[in-house]
Amino acid sequence: MAIRRRDLFKFGLAAGAVGFFSTRSNAQPDGDLKQFLCLPDGLPPDLLAHPSPRSTPFVAEMNIPPIKQPAQKPLHPPPVPGAHQRYKEFLPKKFYEIHEQEFLWQYHPEPPYDKGSWSWGFDGITPGPTYQVHYGEPILVRRYNNLPPTGKSKVTFAVPYTTSHLHNAHTASESDGYPMDFIRSGYYWDHHYCCFPSDHDPREKLTTLWYHDHMMDSTAANVYAGLAGFFLFFDEQDSGNENDPNPRAFRLPSGKYDVPMLLHDILFDQDGQVVFNKLNTDGILGDKYTVNRRIQPYFKVERRKYRFRILNGGPSRFLQIFLSSGQDRKTLHPFTIITGDGNFLPEPVCATSIYLSVAQRVDVILDFSQFKADDQLYLQNRLEQTNGRGPSGRILVPGDDIMRFDVIEATGEDKSCVPQKLRDLPTIDMNQIKRRRVWQFDYRGGVWTINGKGAGDLSTVSAAIEEGSAEMWTIRNEGKNWSHPIHSHFTEFLLYKVNGTVVGPKQIQTSDVEDPLRRSRFVNLPPAPATAANGNCGFKCTGNPIDRFMGGTRRDITTLLPNDEIEIFMRWYDFHGKYVMHCHNVVHEDHSMMIRWDIIPGKSKKKQPVSPAKSKTKPQG
Repeated sequence: MAIRRRDLFKFGLAAGAVGFFSTRSNAQPDGDLKQFLCLPDGLPPDLLAHPSPRSTPFVAEMNIPPIKQPAQKPLHPPPVPGAHQRYKEFLPKKFYEIHEQEFLWQYHPEPPYDKGSWSWGFDGITPGPTYQVHYGEPILVRRYNNLPPTGKSKVTFAVPYTTSHLHNAHTASESDGYPMDFIRSGYYWDHHYCCFPSDHDPREKLTTLWYHDHMMDSTAANVYAGLAGFFLFFDEQDSGNENDPNPRAFRLPSGKYDVPMLLHDILFDQDGQVVFNKLNTDGILGDKYTVNRRIQPYFKVERRKYRFRILNGGPSRFLQIFLSSGQDRKTLHPFTIITGDGNFLPEPVCATSIYLSVAQRVDVILDFSQFKADDQLYLQNRLEQTNGRGPSGRILVPGDDIMRFDVIEATGEDKSCVPQKLRDLPTIDMNQIKRRRVWQFDYRGGVWTINGKGAGDLSTVSAAIEEGSAEMWTIRNEGKNWSHPIHSHFTEFLLYKVNGTVVGPKQIQTSDVEDPLRRSRFVNLPPAPATAANGNCGFKCTGNPIDRFMGGTRRDITTLLPNDEIEIFMRWYDFHGKYVMHCHNVVHEDHSMMIRWDIIPGKSKKKQPVSPAKSKTKPQG
């Protein structure tokens, strides 16, 4: 497993060069393309160099990943308690085994896609199976790397050294998916998830998370190859049961009416194989929209309410999604939004469109009972983006279809609910702040940088933060031609200021759709309506929806548009160790836009002993 970062980069660049010139590993570079070897400005646009083969929209049915089931037998060998912080306090109640594998995956039933595209995933599928876990029920996940070893894989652009990050779980460092905590083929890693919110504060609970590879220098390639999946948290309020008799339960649509949707845009070669150009340092764009790794699928929906958990999986495209109908797509239908970045809003929000930078998530409720059987609706992206650096800000009409909903009659009574009130947010306490820091995101000398430096090998600790403390961070975009979705691991943040404007605790970020300058503004959540006869249930969109939902005040992605400066308030509790902050345009991350920060014991805290992480990396039993 001993491999140096610069050697990994050389390997990845070589594999990327092969993928750029041809998707066949034994092909020779085309002489006409040698002129583009000057990095990065001389590269031809990927979408012009090799557009994907044609595919008919709405032929493939949307894929729904299965629910991951716990292991039925004890793990062998058993986990090592000393390799985990607080293991004996939070003994796992369930154990899971999951396998990273290579396989043929059918993105579309028409040629050339019908024979399958070589992909990576978990347990033979991509996205991987969906975890459903409950707060108060710790688990342990044993992740096996069963990928072909270096040089043997049919996926030539990715690197078979892996780590796995549960975005954005409150997790000990050794289970967080730190980019240098990687394993090679034939090894496994145990991830211990304690499943309690930060500082045991119920306001800090999360709902929709996702897991994805986080390999140093190869996150974009490995996730693009298929190493991603959903991880859903439940509790007594968000119980996953729309018939829950508990008066505190939200009774949101559940079971087959609770649908995760992972959005990726992907580029294919003429043989239907996935194309990833590792010489492109700006960002990777595809010309085929996929939902759960199916190209422009259709999905049959009953005339009732659904909960859709929508995730922009990247790697580089920003999205602004609309729900439309009609041949001309001119009729728009609002979304009822209940979460942003996996955090419940205080109350639902109605919006005409939803803005998603890379790795952002929203949970929306769509009620199809207002439509007739055989009606068709379209989920669309209308945000223009012509290169990997970020969107232009222009809205294209009618835009690009991502998928189609086909309405059918309901098969039973809809007893689900849209609560009028959801979850209170944590508050900002200025008295807790121990330090203020400024992080500047820039592009220098062909490298994406933070405070003028690249990631190196992550041996430098850019911030040492005391456990139990709070800080105010200024996140600044020094560029006028690019955008960055910034993600810091381990803890959510609260927005304090955006471009000098103080953000109220119950405000929603929005902007006018037609504003070419993309100036964000904030609107107050409407006061919650009086309690209806059916209690907390019965929210409906009334009045005018906001133009564009860009997020609430609690998030894990700081979306930096050109020249933005955003101040965020963060707290660190419960664990120690090493973590990272990076751009979630993961092409930028892989080309050095990442820093390491550590949580260290506070003055009154004793350091928690943890065995070296390598003790968790063992050959398969």
